[in-house]
Amino acid sequence: MLEREKKRQHLSQKFKEKRKELKIILKSATSIEEKLSIHGKLQSLPRDSASCRKRNRCWLTGRSRGYYRDFGLSRHVFREMSHECLLPGITKSSW
Repeated sequence: MLEREKKRQHLSQKFKEKRKELKIILKSATSIEEKLSIHGKLQSLPRDSASCRKRNRCWLTGRSRGYYRDFGLSRHVFREMSHECLLPGITKSSW
């Protein structure tokens, strides 16, 4: 899963400018035939090059659910690391 995510990241960066240009041209197009041809060009690009296909993943385990952006970790790993005092400034709260 991590390798797939790396591939998506690479493709997204590679085709970013081309996608941006095609979307600008698509918005300015007036005829339906022109819009269809531009849309066909967009669809011919690799599917994984779309930025919306990227997913946040834990850098340690690769888990995608329960992801904390500030740390780049999933909730399980975050909890373990905080209990072992590996994350500076994080303390267990009790109320």
